[in-house]
Amino acid sequence: SLQLVESGGGSVQSGGSLRLSCVGSGRSYGAYCMGWFRKEREGVATIIGNDDTTHYSDSVKGRFTASRDSAKNILYLDMTNLKPEDTAMYYCAAEFWVGSPCRAAADFTYWGQGTQVTVSS
Repeated sequence: SLQLVESGGGSVQSGGSLRLSCVGSGRSYGAYCMGWFRKEREGVATIIGNDDTTHYSDSVKGRFTASRDSAKNILYLDMTNLKPEDTAMYYCAAEFWVGSPCRAAADFTYWGQGTQVTVSS
């Protein structure tokens, strides 16, 4: 099993920045992929495999940067130029199965409880 705990959410004004963190515990080895999702499990960013191939949704590309410490199951999301439409609960997810495509919410087994991000105009 793997427990994921997100932190770093908060309230900011439009144009502001936040850094989300997700710390995993319960496994002695790193997940094959990790990702950030929001709202109705919309994919924000996923990091896959040993080379950390990263995918972003079009709505955040150029503004958000995902990174991870794969050995420790720690995931980050640096969010800049935040917009009101970025307001959502953000969830961290992880998957250990190397056959997973790691793109949609259904591809991930382990989930955190979420951290709220609110952006005011």
